[in-house]
Amino acid sequence: MEKPIDKDICNETLFSSFFNKYSKSLYTFLYYKFGEKLNPEDKVQEAFLKVWQNCHKITPDKAKSFLYTTANNLMINQANHEKVKLKYAEIPQKSHTNESPEFVMEENEYLDKIQNALSNLTEAQRVAFMMNRIEGKRFKEIAEILGISVKAVEKRIYGALKKLREDIKGL
Repeated sequence: MEKPIDKDICNETLFSSFFNKYSKSLYTFLYYKFGEKLNPEDKVQEAFLKVWQNCHKITPDKAKSFLYTTANNLMINQANHEKVKLKYAEIPQKSHTNESPEFVMEENEYLDKIQNALSNLTEAQRVAFMMNRIEGKRFKEIAEILGISVKAVEKRIYGALKKLREDIKGL
């Protein structure tokens, strides 16, 4: 029996010939064993990548075994993952809440009132208000962004708050 000259498979020409020799047969092996759904072509690439990443630990006489074992394990892991996905898909999703129908209806009405009240604001008020309350910007930042004075920002926001209170009265 011939002794291999290389102690590992990290030599690029050796690895290239190894890839050319086994890639097609590995693909065929995975395809016949697991089918097309689990994408055997990707698993072949991943297996060769693992061989290359561990090339210093793999001798040329053990490379084929490592390659096939790695590819087989990748496919088994993918198959198990698909089973978990199917099992999760079978679990009925929660389609109800603990809130009473009246509460849900009132909440929706409240949200509609807020949307209507916001749409009734002037554009200047709405922009300043949203930048302050939604984005959390300070008056000075808003003034710099809009190119107006801090006093103008204050006036817009306070005007918006006053208008919102009037429009949402009764809540």
